[in-house]
Amino acid sequence: MPLDMAKGEHKLIEVACPDCGAMIKIDTATGSVISHTSAPRKRTFEDLETAAKAMRDHDERKESLFRQSVDAEKNKEDLFEKKFAEALRKAKDAPDEKPFRVFDLD
Repeated sequence: MPLDMAKGEHKLIEVACPDCGAMIKIDTATGSVISHTSAPRKRTFEDLETAAKAMRDHDERKESLFRQSVDAEKNKEDLFEKKFAEALRKAKDAPDEKPFRVFDLD
């Protein structure tokens, strides 16, 4: 048993969390956390003007993606028709052969 614990002294250790930067006080006798002080929050934006500009840019990107998906949906039917016509043309041009079967090897 350590000398300071024999005297009944409880030593507190203050540790900084390497992940989030919070300060944690730990009791050496029990090994339990006594207190926790959260790390100060980092500001995402320096001022309200840049935050508002970022929100407008985000809204414009969302609107652009939505318009692209609407256009793709409108043209989907034409695309499927073209793909079907091409597959039909390939099927007509392909020679009519019997499918290969394992029994034909004997």
